[in-house]
Amino acid sequence: MSGDPLLARLSEIVGDTQVLTGAEDVKSYATDWRGRYFGVPRGVVRPASTQEVAQVVRCCAQAGVPMVPQGGNTGLCGGATPIGNEVLISLTRLNRVRHTDPLNNAITVEAGCPLQRVQEAAADAGRLFPLSLAAEGTATIGGNLSTNAGGVQVLRYGNTRDLTLGLEVVLPSGEIWDGLRALRKDNTGYDMKHLFIGAEGTLGLITAATLKLFPRPKHVVTAWGSVSSPMQAVQLLGYLRDRVGDSVTAFELISSVSLELVMRHIPGSRLPLAGPAPWQFLVEFSSAGEMLAEVTDAFQEAMRDALIGDVVIAGTLTQAQALWAMRENISEAQKREESPSSTTYRCRFLASLSLLRAPMKR
Repeated sequence: MSGDPLLARLSEIVGDTQVLTGAEDVKSYATDWRGRYFGVPRGVVRPASTQEVAQVVRCCAQAGVPMVPQGGNTGLCGGATPIGNEVLISLTRLNRVRHTDPLNNAITVEAGCPLQRVQEAAADAGRLFPLSLAAEGTATIGGNLSTNAGGVQVLRYGNTRDLTLGLEVVLPSGEIWDGLRALRKDNTGYDMKHLFIGAEGTLGLITAATLKLFPRPKHVVTAWGSVSSPMQAVQLLGYLRDRVGDSVTAFELISSVSLELVMRHIPGSRLPLAGPAPWQFLVEFSSAGEMLAEVTDAFQEAMRDALIGDVVIAGTLTQAQALWAMRENISEAQKREESPSSTTYRCRFLASLSLLRAPMKR
């Protein structure tokens, strides 16, 4: 370990191999997923328990050294990227599923648990954890909570805030707040968890969460179609909700520009519709009962009312996955597309931070 006394103390807490300082060792932590933002942290610390996180935070606070919490580092706007000289606290080693309670439709997981693993643990218990997004294989629950992620099923199930029953948080002082409660009807006092959800680690480091589960839908219908404008898409969404109600689980509006990027950079991609369209939509319906006929009728009525130009309904799971792949590959395609230099983006980022940190004039 270097001669830095703080890093030496942190290595005593988490172990020498879990404090990274070399340029190559910290590179993946110090650069955002798109490669547009980057920094030079004082070191990367990888605690493996809530108690270790608390000790790390306490040491940094006593030394007056800023901290940057990070999960799967899949964000697209640099929120988990260090600027310089901070201690970056990676929570990916806190990755256990602590408890699954199918009778109460609840699951308790640690912050570094990948979203996909939470989904799989719920499925193993015959339940659904509905938060879903393109980076779910590497995005972590802590990051989802800290950004109050919406995901593609937000229409029916709400943001991550709406899926959370309780939290465990390490406060800036290093104290541990244990709010891991699974009680549904709890009307006592302040609901402290909402201070930390969406706060992006500025008020405390989320180390674990108790989340809501739901019954798994027995029938899912996925469709792709075209509309002439975003306003027409909004009208279509209302139209479908009037006819099939809460069965509308997801509704995504996609521009032709985004699809062009996917076709250009993602091998094997195929456009779902035969003809061009300025705007296209991906919609998913889910229910405990059969609904294909009801959905088909709704689309036929929408076509008669000139709300949609064309539509295709996936006939198999493979076809549905192919439609979702077109949507989920947009970020990857944008990343591969030639973009302004990282230096340009970094300068803009630092300029924005300087404005945020400037003292307010009275």
